[in-house]
Amino acid sequence: MHNIAIFPSVSDSGRADDVHLVDEHAVQVEHDRLRVKDAHLRGVIFDLDGVLAISEPLLAEAAIALFAEKGHPMGEDRYLGGAAEHRGIELDLERDKARLYEIYEEVIRGRLKPLPGAVELVRSCLARGLAIAVASGADRVKVVANLREIGLPESLFGTVVDGNQVVGKKPAPDIFLEAARRLGLPPEACLVIEDAVSGVAAARAAGMRCLGITSSFSASELAGAEWLAADLAHVPDAALGW
Repeated sequence: MHNIAIFPSVSDSGRADDVHLVDEHAVQVEHDRLRVKDAHLRGVIFDLDGVLAISEPLLAEAAIALFAEKGHPMGEDRYLGGAAEHRGIELDLERDKARLYEIYEEVIRGRLKPLPGAVELVRSCLARGLAIAVASGADRVKVVANLREIGLPESLFGTVVDGNQVVGKKPAPDIFLEAARRLGLPPEACLVIEDAVSGVAAARAAGMRCLGITSSFSASELAGAEWLAADLAHVPDAALGW
């Protein structure tokens, strides 16, 4: 999220102007916001977790199962953040990550569901001729498995960008700029739909308009987004120009 502080302008003498204080940077930011919002919307870029589905609890379950296979049962609060190192569990990163996702695909089968309005909005965008993309910081195998399970297969989208295909992670704009590039669209023609503070900041940094979904953070925390909604079943018409 961009926290834009407005400060007095400073004259050449080094003191703040006493009259008509203007922050030229703030004016430019507001000008850029208006330019982006006035641009004709041509593409929608969806984050995945917290927007189309919520998969993290199921990934935690898969990770716990992986450690159990190695003879180290643990509670859900211990599966991340150095649990293997702390407990002396030897991991082969490439092999065990592959196994994790094998277990994960079994865990989500029949259990991972789309969030309200997700399938309907994606298909409405397609029907109205909008280009659509997914931009998720997760590993590709997880992204593709999630999309398939919720009934929105990868083939529906113009492109799917995962976290391993860009250098800068959110709040850097890289993943959204790459999605727009692959769609053949300028950033200002794209709407990003995000649920995270870092994702909203990334959308703003990319020069894109943003719809914040309050599934993970509060409306005040996502205040950098132009529009807010509880889920994709309640998207403001103005966000999509409908």
